[in-house]
Parts: sequence; C-alpha cells; structure tokens
Amino acid sequence: MNLLLPTGFPIPTPGFGTYKTPDGEVCVNAVREAIAVGYTHIDTAALYANECSVGEGVRQSGRPRGELFITSKVWNTERGYDKTLRACEKSLKDLGMDYLDLYLIHWPANAKQFGDRADAINVDTWRAMERLVEERVVRTIGLSNFYTSHMAPVLASANIAPAVDQIEYHPGLLQEDTIAACRENGILVEAWSPLGRGRLLDDPVIAGIAQKHGKSAAQVILRWVIQNDVLPLVKSVHTERIRENFDLFSFSLDSDEMAAIASLPEARFGSHPDTVEF
Repeated sequence: MNLLLPTGFPIPTPGFGTYKTPDGEVCVNAVREAIAVGYTHIDTAALYANECSVGEGVRQSGRPRGELFITSKVWNTERGYDKTLRACEKSLKDLGMDYLDLYLIHWPANAKQFGDRADAINVDTWRAMERLVEERVVRTIGLSNFYTSHMAPVLASANIAPAVDQIEYHPGLLQEDTIAACRENGILVEAWSPLGRGRLLDDPVIAGIAQKHGKSAAQVILRWVIQNDVLPLVKSVHTERIRENFDLFSFSLDSDEMAAIASLPEARFGSHPDTVEF
C-alpha cells in the first residue's frame, strides 16, 4: 500500500527499518528477505553504520532501484550546511546509489546543547537539505524527532517544506501536539518504535484484541498505527516476523478497539528531543 507525500511521490507503508540491525550478512539477508516479502520502503541512517549492507541487500534482491523507496538520515555531528552536503554524499557512496527517495535530519539541535543557536543550526541544515533536492540527489526531504517548537523556525524559513516527520509513536505515546502541527502543515508522520521496543506486546488489552482477530499483538499495534494515518517502520531479522509485520491489510480494528488501544497508560521508551545530549 502506498501513501502520497505532499511532493506527489508515493511512499510505501509499512516501511522496513534497520536500526540496530548488525552490519554485514545479517543486514544484507534481512533487507533482501524484506524486499522478497513485499516491502519496498527501506529505512536506514548514517548512525546505524549499516548503509553498505542495506545497499548490498537491495542489489541482491534483484528489485529495480526505481521500484524501491530508500530513506537515510544525516547524523547530529554532521549538522550545518557544508557538513550535511558531505554527509549525504557519503551515505550515497556507502549505499551504492545515485539518489535517495527521502533524506531526514535525524534529530533537531536543541537548546540544552546549543542554547539560542539551536534554531539557526536547524535552519542552516535545512538549507543544505533543500540544495540536495535542487541537485536531484534527493527526491524528498524531511525531519526526524522534530516537535512543534523545533519545526517552527524551519517551516518559517523553508523554500521546500518538510514532507515527513519521523517520531516515536505507539500506544501510550500519542504525540498529539506534534501530529496536529504536522497535519496542519501537510507533513506525513512516520512512527519509529511503533511496538514500544517490544514492551507493548504483552499488554493484556492488546492481547485480547489480537486473540479476537486471530492476529499477533504486533500486527494489532501496527494496524492501529496505520488506521491513525501514521506510517509505521517495522524491523526484524527473522523471516517469520518480517512476513508477519507485513500482513496488516487483511483485517481492521473497530472504533472501540482503536479507543481502547489509545487509552493505554503513557509510556516513552526513547529519548526526548529536548533533553538528548548526543
């Protein structure tokens, strides 16, 4: 299934994530298997240190590059205009590709680290992202882990609006303010860690709904994400799980089930963009 980005490009859902997927044979095999199953959206990042293996997995899949949607991200140490341009060049070289379908700023510079310079750093980085589009080495650009306060200066100065914001999103972390801001500005929301790093899989509410549908807890959570018009990024190195996480369109959740999942207790499993120090 494809969603449509504000740029007009289709983006497949779900996406296949590669965070913490070990570089080398494990990553190559996982990416190749994911594409064989039917995933055409592969998400990586310079931080993951596996872009070479992601590229090799793509090549071994035999799927034409033009049929795939590949995302990478510029890491925090490479923020700023010139460094972002060089970082993208390196990612493309490591992937063995001529272009990226989507390139994201991995984390916003924050006031805790940079004081009143944070906004300027984010804007400067975004200028480089826009140049990458102009040079046609990147088709679409976006953000990751940007909340409303981080987005505002970028949006105010942008010549090309962000198409995506990739944030931690799952039952217990609804991110309502950020999602509202994204939708107001035509930005597609992607969910990283949609399963709450696996900690939501034993929740009794989710387990009960899964049993009713004859599906796994993971499938129920991912279906909940999709029905909230958010694009989930799923990851596994196990063939059975890779296949299971792709089977999300053979059932749907009713309004009561959606509400029950949305009412789970608040929980955050990743870092908050305002407090990170990396």
